[in-house]
Amino acid sequence: MSDRVLTQRELNRALLARQLLLERAELPLPDALERIGGIQAQYAPSMYIGLWSRVADFRRDALTKALERRTVVQGTLMRVTIHLVSRADYWPFALAVRDARRMLWRRARPDAPSPQAMAGAATTLRRALGADALRRKAVEDLIGKERARGIHLWLDLVRAPPSGTWERRRADLYAAAEEWIGGPDIRVADAVDHLVRRYLAAFGPATRKDVANFTGLSLTTLKPVLERVATERYRSEAGEELLDVEGGLLPDPDTPAPVRLLPTWDATLLVHARRTGLLPEAHRARIFHVRIPQSVPTFLVDGAVAGAWRYTAGRIEIEPFELLDPATLRAVRDETDRAMSLFG
Repeated sequence: MSDRVLTQRELNRALLARQLLLERAELPLPDALERIGGIQAQYAPSMYIGLWSRVADFRRDALTKALERRTVVQGTLMRVTIHLVSRADYWPFALAVRDARRMLWRRARPDAPSPQAMAGAATTLRRALGADALRRKAVEDLIGKERARGIHLWLDLVRAPPSGTWERRRADLYAAAEEWIGGPDIRVADAVDHLVRRYLAAFGPATRKDVANFTGLSLTTLKPVLERVATERYRSEAGEELLDVEGGLLPDPDTPAPVRLLPTWDATLLVHARRTGLLPEAHRARIFHVRIPQSVPTFLVDGAVAGAWRYTAGRIEIEPFELLDPATLRAVRDETDRAMSLFG
């Protein structure tokens, strides 16, 4: 382990830089998604808002067109959650987490159909899909509602546009991934290495538990992978070992952090990134709570969540969690005014 201790402020700026939140990047959308490890996409507009805050000159129709061109895809991936990823990242991510996703689903639903029944349903659905896409209702009619709930764990499916877009938000049109983007050309072991490398480059330096939390892979599975992939070692102020890839960004902790808007369920706010202080613990219950299972959109001031926002009645309203000085309030207003281009 390196003797270098990284402060929370250094980890905060590292996360912001790697997530393209210190400076919007001039990158094609697939490249931007690879840099940030994908975007969680249970709510379709979150993808658009998350990329608008990270990519220079982002236009709403650019993402919809990228989905139509199949250079980016949506699928159920890490933590059995819909993610938007580049076409190149889809198969490595899907193969890396396949077994873990199935185990998680089986633990959460002990009364679910057996693996043999699910495999049979997957074969039935694959034949019905061919090169086409089916609505969720058609899938349920074909294999039953109970099997349809977990079928993506036995058959790799992507959400096909126009479903799961800003214009048609319900992600209920399914296509077979091997037809939509072609089949995989990577071994499972290499896929796991790829996923872990992507995570550390996008969210590191991180602890082993952080990697496990994000990927859904066990510490046992991750141990040999991290030995291969995580070539850099640091320590946190609490003495934890922090792992990283070679060349991972570690900007000056005094780097200014601009106001940024984050969508619901932005991955920077989840528990795997707790070490960075991006979401102050005093505010965590205001963002993630059983009464608000969809989370809430937030805004950052100096690299930390300082309030919530929402679009309503043709404007963006903000709810600061603490008093903001006039200059900061103007900066937040300026950013929300710019964001109105997404809603026009």
